[in-house]
Amino acid sequence: MKIDHIDTFGTGVDLGAFLDAAMSDEEEGPPHMADKSAADRLPAKRRSPRGNVPLRAVAAVSVVLLLAGGCAPQDDAPNTPLPRMAKDDALKWAKDSTAHMAELTDVELLPDTAKVHFEACVGANDEVAEDGRYSLFYYVYSPAPATDHTRIVRKLRSELSKRGYEVTSYREFRSAYASAVFRARGKKTSYSVEAETVGSGKRKPQRFSFAVRTPCMLPPGVKQQQF
Repeated sequence: MKIDHIDTFGTGVDLGAFLDAAMSDEEEGPPHMADKSAADRLPAKRRSPRGNVPLRAVAAVSVVLLLAGGCAPQDDAPNTPLPRMAKDDALKWAKDSTAHMAELTDVELLPDTAKVHFEACVGANDEVAEDGRYSLFYYVYSPAPATDHTRIVRKLRSELSKRGYEVTSYREFRSAYASAVFRARGKKTSYSVEAETVGSGKRKPQRFSFAVRTPCMLPPGVKQQQF
Protein backbone atom coordinates (compact mmCIF):
# COMPACT_ATOMS: atom_id res chain seq x y z
CA MET A 1 0.00 0.00 0.00
CA LYS A 2 1.58 3.23 -1.10
CA ILE A 3 0.17 6.44 0.32
CA ASP A 4 1.45 9.19 -1.93
CA HIS A 5 -1.57 11.47 -2.16
CA ILE A 6 -3.67 12.62 0.75
CA ASP A 7 -6.55 15.00 0.10
CA THR A 8 -9.24 14.05 2.58
CA PHE A 9 -10.82 17.49 2.74
CA GLY A 10 -10.70 18.13 -1.00
CA THR A 11 -8.15 20.93 -0.81
CA GLY A 12 -6.02 19.60 -3.64
CA VAL A 13 -2.99 19.32 -1.39
CA ASP A 14 -0.70 16.49 -2.50
CA LEU A 15 1.62 15.21 0.21
CA GLY A 16 3.71 12.10 -0.16
CA ALA A 17 6.20 11.49 2.64
CA PHE A 18 7.44 11.83 6.22
CA LEU A 19 10.74 12.84 7.91
CA ASP A 20 13.22 11.73 10.64
CA ALA A 21 13.55 14.01 13.66
CA ALA A 22 15.95 14.35 16.57
CA MET A 23 14.94 15.69 19.91
CA SER A 24 17.45 16.78 22.52
CA ASP A 25 17.03 16.02 26.22
CA GLU A 26 16.03 19.15 28.08
CA GLU A 27 15.20 19.79 31.67
CA GLU A 28 11.82 21.05 30.53
CA GLY A 29 11.36 18.43 27.83
CA PRO A 30 7.72 17.46 27.45
CA PRO A 31 6.72 14.34 29.36
CA HIS A 32 5.11 12.83 26.28
CA MET A 33 8.54 11.77 25.02
CA ALA A 34 8.65 9.09 27.69
CA ASP A 35 5.00 8.16 27.42
CA LYS A 36 5.06 5.37 24.87
CA SER A 37 2.18 3.03 25.42
CA ALA A 38 2.05 -0.62 24.43
CA ALA A 39 -0.44 0.39 21.76
CA ASP A 40 2.38 2.19 19.96
CA ARG A 41 4.32 -1.04 19.49
CA LEU A 42 3.47 -3.36 16.64
CA PRO A 43 3.17 -7.11 17.24
CA ALA A 44 6.18 -9.38 17.12
CA LYS A 45 8.18 -9.30 13.90
CA ARG A 46 6.94 -5.86 12.93
CA ARG A 47 8.08 -2.38 13.98
CA SER A 48 6.04 0.28 15.47
CA PRO A 49 6.80 3.88 16.34
CA ARG A 50 8.32 4.19 19.77
CA GLY A 51 7.94 7.82 20.08
CA ASN A 52 4.69 8.60 20.46
CA VAL A 53 5.02 20.33 14.97
CA PRO A 54 3.91 25.93 13.18
CA LEU A 55 1.74 28.93 11.29
CA ARG A 56 -1.22 30.49 9.70
CA ALA A 57 -0.11 30.21 6.07
CA VAL A 58 -0.13 26.41 6.19
CA ALA A 59 -3.46 25.89 7.93
CA ALA A 60 -5.04 24.22 4.91
CA VAL A 61 -2.33 21.57 4.80
CA SER A 62 -2.69 21.03 8.53
CA VAL A 63 -6.41 20.47 8.25
CA VAL A 64 -5.89 17.84 5.57
CA LEU A 65 -3.28 15.87 7.48
CA LEU A 66 -3.70 16.50 11.17
CA LEU A 67 -7.46 16.62 11.35
CA ALA A 68 -8.12 13.97 8.74
CA GLY A 69 -5.65 11.57 10.28
CA GLY A 70 -3.16 11.19 7.45
CA CYS A 71 -2.56 7.64 6.29
CA ALA A 72 -4.46 4.40 6.40
CA PRO A 73 -4.57 2.39 9.62
CA GLN A 74 -2.12 -0.38 10.31
CA ASP A 75 -3.32 -3.79 11.42
CA ASP A 76 -1.49 -6.37 13.50
CA ALA A 77 -0.18 -8.63 10.72
CA PRO A 78 3.65 -8.63 10.70
CA ASN A 79 3.98 -7.93 6.99
CA THR A 80 1.06 -5.57 6.39
CA PRO A 81 2.25 -2.93 3.90
CA LEU A 82 3.39 0.19 5.72
CA PRO A 83 2.27 3.67 4.69
CA ARG A 84 4.96 5.46 2.71
CA MET A 85 6.24 9.00 3.13
CA ALA A 86 9.55 10.73 2.53
CA LYS A 87 11.12 12.13 5.66
CA ASP A 88 11.13 15.71 4.37
CA ASP A 89 7.40 15.51 3.76
CA ALA A 90 6.87 13.99 7.19
CA LEU A 91 8.61 16.90 8.84
CA LYS A 92 6.61 19.38 6.81
CA TRP A 93 3.42 17.63 7.88
CA ALA A 94 4.48 17.80 11.52
CA LYS A 95 5.23 21.52 11.34
CA ASP A 96 1.98 22.25 9.52
CA SER A 97 0.00 20.19 11.98
CA THR A 98 1.29 21.88 15.11
CA ALA A 99 0.80 25.23 13.38
CA HIS A 100 -2.83 24.35 12.85
CA MET A 101 -3.32 23.31 16.46
CA ALA A 102 -1.87 26.65 17.53
CA GLU A 103 -4.19 28.46 15.14
CA LEU A 104 -7.20 26.52 16.41
CA THR A 105 -6.41 27.64 19.94
CA ASP A 106 -5.34 31.18 18.99
CA VAL A 107 -1.83 31.03 20.44
CA GLU A 108 1.63 31.78 19.10
CA LEU A 109 4.47 29.31 18.61
CA LEU A 110 8.18 29.64 19.31
CA PRO A 111 9.82 28.15 16.17
CA ASP A 112 13.27 28.09 17.74
CA THR A 113 12.02 25.61 20.36
CA ALA A 114 10.96 22.99 17.80
CA LYS A 115 12.47 19.54 18.24
CA VAL A 116 12.48 16.73 15.69
CA HIS A 117 13.03 13.11 16.55
CA PHE A 118 13.16 10.34 13.97
CA GLU A 119 13.23 6.85 15.46
CA ALA A 120 13.71 3.34 14.14
CA CYS A 121 10.56 1.24 14.39
CA VAL A 122 10.96 -1.56 16.91
CA GLY A 123 8.90 -4.75 17.07
CA ALA A 124 7.30 -6.35 20.11
CA ASN A 125 10.36 -8.54 20.55
CA ASP A 126 12.79 -5.68 19.80
CA GLU A 127 13.15 -6.58 16.13
CA VAL A 128 14.68 -3.82 14.00
CA ALA A 129 14.26 -4.03 10.23
CA GLU A 130 16.88 -2.80 7.78
CA ASP A 131 14.58 -1.27 5.17
CA GLY A 132 14.64 2.31 6.47
CA ARG A 133 11.27 2.35 8.23
CA TYR A 134 10.88 5.03 10.87
CA SER A 135 8.50 6.99 13.05
CA LEU A 136 8.51 10.72 13.81
CA PHE A 137 7.99 12.63 17.04
CA TYR A 138 7.89 16.44 16.78
CA TYR A 139 7.08 19.15 19.27
CA VAL A 140 7.21 22.93 19.54
CA TYR A 141 6.50 25.27 22.43
CA SER A 142 4.09 28.16 22.79
CA PRO A 143 4.64 31.06 25.23
CA ALA A 144 0.98 30.83 26.27
CA PRO A 145 0.82 31.38 30.06
CA ALA A 146 -0.45 28.72 32.45
CA THR A 147 -3.64 30.73 32.95
CA ASP A 148 -4.51 29.95 29.33
CA HIS A 149 -3.75 26.23 29.31
CA THR A 150 -7.20 25.01 30.36
CA ARG A 151 -8.79 26.99 27.53
CA ILE A 152 -6.34 25.46 25.04
CA VAL A 153 -6.99 21.84 25.98
CA ARG A 154 -10.75 22.42 26.10
CA LYS A 155 -10.64 23.82 22.55
CA LEU A 156 -8.56 20.93 21.25
CA ARG A 157 -10.83 18.36 22.86
CA SER A 158 -13.88 20.04 21.32
CA GLU A 159 -12.45 20.44 17.83
CA LEU A 160 -10.46 17.24 17.33
CA SER A 161 -13.18 15.04 18.78
CA LYS A 162 -15.31 16.16 15.82
CA ARG A 163 -12.62 15.24 13.32
CA GLY A 164 -11.93 11.57 13.87
CA TYR A 165 -9.76 11.69 16.97
CA GLU A 166 -10.38 9.78 20.18
CA VAL A 167 -9.24 11.55 23.35
CA THR A 168 -6.93 9.23 25.30
CA SER A 169 -5.84 11.59 28.08
CA TYR A 170 -7.29 14.87 29.31
CA ARG A 171 -6.74 17.12 32.30
CA GLU A 172 -7.33 20.81 32.84
CA PHE A 173 -4.70 22.96 34.52
CA ARG A 174 -4.90 22.92 38.31
CA SER A 175 -1.36 23.52 39.48
CA ALA A 176 2.30 23.03 38.57
CA TYR A 177 1.93 19.44 39.75
CA ALA A 178 -1.42 18.78 38.05
CA SER A 179 -1.02 20.66 34.81
CA ALA A 180 -2.95 20.63 31.54
CA VAL A 181 -2.77 17.52 29.33
CA PHE A 182 -4.49 16.62 26.06
CA ARG A 183 -3.70 13.52 24.03
CA ALA A 184 -5.68 11.98 21.20
CA ARG A 185 -5.29 9.28 18.57
CA GLY A 186 -6.89 9.00 15.15
CA LYS A 187 -9.71 6.45 15.27
CA LYS A 188 -8.88 5.17 11.80
CA THR A 189 -5.13 5.74 11.91
CA SER A 190 -2.24 5.51 14.32
CA TYR A 191 -1.44 9.21 14.27
CA SER A 192 -1.34 10.87 17.69
CA VAL A 193 -1.47 14.49 18.80
CA GLU A 194 -0.37 15.78 22.19
CA ALA A 195 -0.62 19.15 23.89
CA GLU A 196 0.34 19.95 27.45
CA THR A 197 1.94 22.23 30.00
CA VAL A 198 5.74 21.92 30.21
CA GLY A 199 8.06 23.10 32.94
CA SER A 200 7.54 23.44 36.67
CA GLY A 201 7.48 27.22 36.63
CA LYS A 202 10.20 27.37 39.29
CA ARG A 203 13.34 28.19 37.30
CA LYS A 204 11.67 28.86 33.96
CA PRO A 205 8.15 30.03 33.05
CA GLN A 206 5.64 27.30 32.35
CA ARG A 207 4.95 27.04 28.64
CA PHE A 208 2.74 24.93 26.43
CA SER A 209 3.84 22.17 24.06
CA PHE A 210 2.15 20.98 20.86
CA ALA A 211 3.36 17.62 19.55
CA VAL A 212 2.60 14.90 17.01
CA ARG A 213 3.61 11.27 16.64
CA THR A 214 3.39 9.15 13.52
CA PRO A 215 2.97 5.41 13.05
CA CYS A 216 5.73 3.38 11.48
CA MET A 217 6.45 4.72 7.98
CA LEU A 218 8.50 3.50 5.02
CA PRO A 219 10.33 5.82 2.60
CA PRO A 220 9.04 5.69 -0.99
CA GLY A 221 10.82 3.47 -3.47
CA VAL A 222 12.23 0.90 -1.06
CA LYS A 223 11.20 -2.72 -0.69
CA GLN A 224 9.54 -3.56 2.61
CA GLN A 225 11.43 -6.20 4.56
CA GLN A 226 9.37 -9.28 5.32
CA PHE A 227 9.40 -11.29 8.58
